[in-house]
Amino acid sequence: MNKVQVQYPVPPRDCPLCPRLAAFRALNREKFPDKYNAPVEGFGPMDAQLVIVGLAPGLKGANFSARPFTGDYAGDLLYETLIKFGFATGDYAKHKDDGLEMINCRITNAVKCVPPENKPTTEETRTCMETYLKDELSAMVNLKVILSLGLISHNAVLKCFGLKLSGFKFGHGARHDLGNGYILQDSYHCSRYNTQTRRLTTPMFEDVFEKIQGLL
Repeated sequence: MNKVQVQYPVPPRDCPLCPRLAAFRALNREKFPDKYNAPVEGFGPMDAQLVIVGLAPGLKGANFSARPFTGDYAGDLLYETLIKFGFATGDYAKHKDDGLEMINCRITNAVKCVPPENKPTTEETRTCMETYLKDELSAMVNLKVILSLGLISHNAVLKCFGLKLSGFKFGHGARHDLGNGYILQDSYHCSRYNTQTRRLTTPMFEDVFEKIQGLL
């Protein structure tokens, strides 16, 4: 991937590229007319050295609030950790106007629209990656570390760089050299399921950020 300082494409509010996601978005606008219910843009500076790539907006989290990981359980651990390690400042109050600011870090998702049951299809992930995520990462001219939260994010990032999935196995805490100064750092997703089942603990998550601090 070439580092090119260009304006990357932002998904329009009524992005039509994935019919299933567009239909689900329309349904949610009827059910929750006072909520955002649209593709969710990334949060944080484009000149950051670190980008965190999640899966997709949560139905009652980012899909409602219009900010990644804001308003759902996963955001509680993520933003608390970002503040602790100096990648964010302010108070996380679970809404996009809480004044929280990112420091040298941006948060985005592999898929920009909320999918039914939080499960995007392979085709939806590919479409969003090729149309939006790839250019978003390319436009981050100071980018050094990409933190993938989960396997789908991990695979989407590799495809952005044109790399074979078989050469880079996902694993919590795994680190991969993607070439050209880019490092891919893996972590289990900070979802409610993973934390409640203890697949991911707070010390495990914080250990990932300690590793990232050592890379920047």
